[in-house]
Amino acid sequence: MALLQILHMALLQVIIYQTTLASAIVDPTQGFTPVSLDNSNFVIQKPYDVQENQRYSYTNGVHQFWVYPTDKPFKNDTNTKPRTEIRISGYDYTSGIWQFEGYGYIPSGTSGVSIMQVFGGSPYATTAMLRIYDGSLTYYESPILTPNIYNRWFRVNVIHDVDANNVKIYIDGDLKYDVAGRGANTHYFKFGVYLQNNPSNCTESRWKYIKVFQK
Repeated sequence: MALLQILHMALLQVIIYQTTLASAIVDPTQGFTPVSLDNSNFVIQKPYDVQENQRYSYTNGVHQFWVYPTDKPFKNDTNTKPRTEIRISGYDYTSGIWQFEGYGYIPSGTSGVSIMQVFGGSPYATTAMLRIYDGSLTYYESPILTPNIYNRWFRVNVIHDVDANNVKIYIDGDLKYDVAGRGANTHYFKFGVYLQNNPSNCTESRWKYIKVFQK
């Protein structure tokens, strides 16, 4: 009888733990409507003096981006830092609630780089940036959203409510940050690698299952 009671208590604790875990993980896309995306919506921005296949590949559904600190900007008439990114076109927005979803992968060693942006702000250039610093995923330079991000796939959901001036960032279904926006403007989503402060010698990100939603 004592053994049965111990087993019962152990099972009850497992059930409580799983229920608590499930309640913390949500589907951020509930209530949103997906928009149609195809290759025409993916505009690649890479150093202007190299061929696309020298900084980007797309194989088996995975977008792979890499860039070096010595690379040129994406245009010869700008002094912005090197990047290899996809700019999602066709869905620029100035109002409403919009959401980016994708699965990212960062190989070890990559640091000092933005891997995802909500472009557009006032007076800022961006409303949100997800960056990598020394193995941690951060919102701009801080706070840390998720440590130990290297060498695994993780789900990213970024919700931008323009009218409420709010941004929510979910990682693997867990709300990591709820923050005010950075001003109204024309906005759109970007993902890839865009060098920031103290970049590593090579930066790389991989992405798959990219979706955009609106409400």
